Amino acid sequence: MAVLQLEDGTTYTELDEIQRELASLNIHLNHWSVGTDPELIKLLNQLGLNDNEKAEVLQGLDQYFEQLQQTAGYQSRDLIVLNPDTPNLETLLAKFEQCHIHADNEVRYIIDGEGVFGFVRPDGSQVELTVKPEEYINVPAHTEHWFYLTETRRIKAVRYFTTTEGWTPEYTDTEIRIFSRRPKKTLALN
Repeated sequence: MAVLQLEDGTTYTELDEIQRELASLNIHLNHWSVGTDPELIKLLNQLGLNDNEKAEVLQGLDQYFEQLQQTAGYQSRDLIVLNPDTPNLETLLAKFEQCHIHADNEVRYIIDGEGVFGFVRPDGSQVELTVKPEEYINVPAHTEHWFYLTETRRIKAVRYFTTTEGWTPEYTDTEIRIFSRRPKKTLALN
């Protein structure tokens, strides 16, 4: 389940509350099941995947790709697999840990592991969203954001593209204010 943290330390864990907080950015966050296919689950539990295994995972989840093709014109997808054994992991991640935008939507379906998206809201405030397995996120083009892995240093994510050219990061001068060290206050659910 996703976790959204505001700068003041307030934390949200309910999908409808998170969606409300992210509404000003038009970010879409949904739960998408990976299903119960034992072969797919076995692959998702592996630390790394070879190209054939990645293709098998993508094929097992193609119902979502087909849906995005029909409703939003997505043309391709790939599977990114990052873990502590990934060569040059820190170099790969460094590109996305700075505040940036993309010319196209950034669309990911997290199927294993977790990562953190940070966002700059229209009022200048910043939030961080931890995304976890079975969560789909669509970050609209030109949304200021950053991304990093949690301490597990592990993620498998299907990325969906209308074109691949739009995913080049364009860095902004916005300073990321680190607020994850602040004490958290959790809202009581009524």
